[in-house]
Amino acid sequence: MGGDEFMEVNELMNLIVNNGFPVAVAAYLLIRLEKQINSLSSSINKLNTIISAKLGVALDVDSSDDSHKVA
Repeated sequence: MGGDEFMEVNELMNLIVNNGFPVAVAAYLLIRLEKQINSLSSSINKLNTIISAKLGVALDVDSSDDSHKVA
């Protein structure tokens, strides 16, 4: 167990004590699932690009927001 993981455990314990069990569980799940959420987001963006290329629709992928407006 590394130093960063130990801090996360201490922070999680403080959440349980101060804010209750439901908040601590939600925080734990967000920490654990962040990598998978980022991976899924990347896969969705790739699929969006492939499908739009197959349909011949140009996407504005340089926009600063995540809405991917049709050009």
